Amino acid sequence: MKTTETSAPLPAEPGASVSKVDVPAGPPPKEKKEGNLLNVFSHGMLVLWAFMVVMPLLWAVMTSFKDDNSIFTSPWALPDKLHFDNWARAWTDANMSDYFLNTVLVVGGSLIGTLVLGSMAAYVLARFDFPGNRFIYFLFIGGMSFPIMLALVPLFYVVNNMGLLNSLHGLILVYIAYSLPFTVFFLTAFFRTLPTSIAEAAFVDGASHSRTFFQIMLPMAKPGLISVGIFNFLGQWNQYMLPTVLNTDPDKRVLTQGLVQLAASQGYKGDWSGLFAGLVMAMLPVLAAYIVFQRQVVQGLTAGALK
Repeated sequence: MKTTETSAPLPAEPGASVSKVDVPAGPPPKEKKEGNLLNVFSHGMLVLWAFMVVMPLLWAVMTSFKDDNSIFTSPWALPDKLHFDNWARAWTDANMSDYFLNTVLVVGGSLIGTLVLGSMAAYVLARFDFPGNRFIYFLFIGGMSFPIMLALVPLFYVVNNMGLLNSLHGLILVYIAYSLPFTVFFLTAFFRTLPTSIAEAAFVDGASHSRTFFQIMLPMAKPGLISVGIFNFLGQWNQYMLPTVLNTDPDKRVLTQGLVQLAASQGYKGDWSGLFAGLVMAMLPVLAAYIVFQRQVVQGLTAGALK
């Protein structure tokens, strides 16, 4: 019985080219084509959405520098010159400066109080197990689903009985209570994503709970604090219903109340350029805050997604 021996292939000489067997390339997969089509559609929708959002803002800014005649005769044309007197008139004559200052005081105080109290409550709910932990957590979540309109009448009487009606500090306390449920809900989930080994090491070194929280855990939660701070800032800056019910003093009106008053008064006077200047004044702080902290907002929203 014979066995056929096949000689082993000789190694290729240095410098010699080795021929490769050409494999016929098949048609591109359908998944790739569908993915490209989906990307084009999604990018097109994003561009359309950006156009729908940015164009009204740019038009309002452009209109605030026009005179009243140009607003109606050529609404889409650029202003012939920059009428800065519109801004000066809205700032002084329409008392926008007083409304702006009141809003800064109310929103600044309520934002600080909301972040301090909300972060402390969220840290305890996220890191410590005690009887009633889940009940308190779901109680905060239930506060998010409670319509504020149902609480306006009892809230008015409570604030009035406490002697805080028509006062800025009373409005600050109401803003804090209004913003705490979402803040606790957001920060509780964020604190759960932070590593526990650092806090345990601090306890081993003799740090107290308060020192561990304020010096170690709170700086680590900076992205989450900035994100929830931006959301609370937007909601409190644009709040209209609460100050309308709880703050009827003309000297203590906030910016949203001032804009409604400005729209009514300037509309009867025909001073539309001053009205647009006031609208842009109220809009610029919100845009500036988001532009400055947009990276921190995205970082806070995506924190823990890859954990």
